Amino acid sequence: MKKVLLFLAQGFEEYEASVFTDVLGWSRVVGDIPVEVVTAGLRPEIQCTWSLIVKPRALLKDLDLDTFDALAIPGGFQRAGFYEDAYHENFLEAIRHFNEAGKVIASICVGALPLGKSGILQGRKATTYHLLNGMRRKQLADFGAIVMDQHVVVDGNVITSTGPATGLEVAFTLLEMLTTPENANKVKEAMGFLAPEPL
Repeated sequence: MKKVLLFLAQGFEEYEASVFTDVLGWSRVVGDIPVEVVTAGLRPEIQCTWSLIVKPRALLKDLDLDTFDALAIPGGFQRAGFYEDAYHENFLEAIRHFNEAGKVIASICVGALPLGKSGILQGRKATTYHLLNGMRRKQLADFGAIVMDQHVVVDGNVITSTGPATGLEVAFTLLEMLTTPENANKVKEAMGFLAPEPL
């Protein structure tokens, strides 16, 4: 079984987290290679972008990061406090840990910004939220990333994307990189994203 750490920052966007829990959850039920998801944060209770209150399964400080195969990061809203946790040094250090081990790191929307702040995107291709007159992309470039005008960018072990609309593609890309293309397609078909083969 593969194991994914889903980091939930204060102010994270609910939908962007749910694509990971859903796609990876389906892999446990219908996939050839099951994937466990462990939600973790810096605080025991988190208020999301749209005011949903969630309790992560674990606190980041209590986890052994070596037991995980991948890291998933949903984005969030600044006005909801996203960068309080996303830019916290404890989380940035966790990002560096996953990157140094060559493990897959998947982010959606501004979930790419803590990757940039951690230093792992220096000289690497990436993308982030494309609206707001390109403000978030400029921030990503200031961190040393080579910003691409693409919906989803994969550079080595790192996946970045432009916004909520890319969430499912990021989750399936993570599943494929973590397991196999065949496993990802099996999950896509079971979830209705691929037409089933004729009888």
